[in-house]
Amino acid sequence: MSDIKPGAILRGSQWPEPIEIILIEDQGDYVRLAGTMVTSRRYWDGLINKTDLKLMQENTLELFGAEPRSVFLSLEAKRYRFASLYDPLLAMNTCKVDPLPHQIEAVYGFVLQLPRIRFLIADDPGAGKTIMAGLIIKELKLRNLVKRTLIIAPGHLKEQWQREMRERFEESFIKVDRGLMDASYGENIWQRESQLIASIDFAKQDDVAATLAASRFDLIIVDEAHKMSAYRYGEKLDKTGRYKLGEVLSDISTN
Repeated sequence: MSDIKPGAILRGSQWPEPIEIILIEDQGDYVRLAGTMVTSRRYWDGLINKTDLKLMQENTLELFGAEPRSVFLSLEAKRYRFASLYDPLLAMNTCKVDPLPHQIEAVYGFVLQLPRIRFLIADDPGAGKTIMAGLIIKELKLRNLVKRTLIIAPGHLKEQWQREMRERFEESFIKVDRGLMDASYGENIWQRESQLIASIDFAKQDDVAATLAASRFDLIIVDEAHKMSAYRYGEKLDKTGRYKLGEVLSDISTN
């Protein structure tokens, strides 16, 4: 006779869901089981071959039979796993930053509220635009909305951007320059890597812009974008190299 007792929960192909045993009787080569489904509470009464029942014992669960600390840790693990999905400030709470109120309002109150993110952040120098950009990148990545990101910045600020992203947001960006492109001859470096930083004056060069136009990014951030200017003289529009780069970036980016 099986050592299964009333109160045990069995799983098997005989039932669409686990069943809690109420009655068990020996019937020779068979065992009579009666019980109710755990979820639907439907009643079931029937005969089970003892061989099949022995296999089921591997899946037998005793109600409240686990050690309390193990149950607690299991529930906490589940809670931590899903809690972040509903955290409205997920990136802010996982990065090494202490944003100011205007930064939180800009990122979470305006930028991330729209389905397509295309914003010009025109705060004064020193207002923390790099922090805002990092929060946007991190938030979208944590929510699996972006995978490929490109940062275009003035040449003297590339290292600063790279350092800030790594130290504050734990995001690694590769600097693209002429040396890297020459070392990757025959390969489009823009397509190979997923997180890149390049200077605006390097990226605007005709041969570089041509390879850039053949790639695609989920998010592009341009530092000092106001310098991508064009000038109109009467009916004539004079586009600078930086302006033409801006047109290329607009075409290859989702955001």
